Amino acid sequence: MEFGENSAIYLQIADQLCENILLKKWNPGDRIPSVRELAVSIEVNPNTVMRTFNYLQEKGIIYNKRGIGYFVSDDGYEKTMELRKADFISKELPQVFKAMHLLNMTMHDVNEYHKQYRAQND
Repeated sequence: MEFGENSAIYLQIADQLCENILLKKWNPGDRIPSVRELAVSIEVNPNTVMRTFNYLQEKGIIYNKRGIGYFVSDDGYEKTMELRKADFISKELPQVFKAMHLLNMTMHDVNEYHKQYRAQND
């Protein structure tokens, strides 16, 4: 995994784990990789992964069964969707609107590009 400089590494790892949940690679009740497994596979310090897991646990996306591992919460998909939507609305959407304003684009323009994107990626 390659990390950018725009946010903390543990948050970038959390984004990747959330993406797995949203893509339904991991479903409610599924066990996710352990701290050590994930740390080795993405080549980061286990403390960084632990920080990621604590963050996701605080958000109610995953939970820990002591001695067994971490699992996707029953409402993990919904909680992940809420978290990602809130992040998108507060962080990315203002940048999109600014770019649209600077480029004199309308919502109609964006809708057309969105339709093209969906046609190519669905």
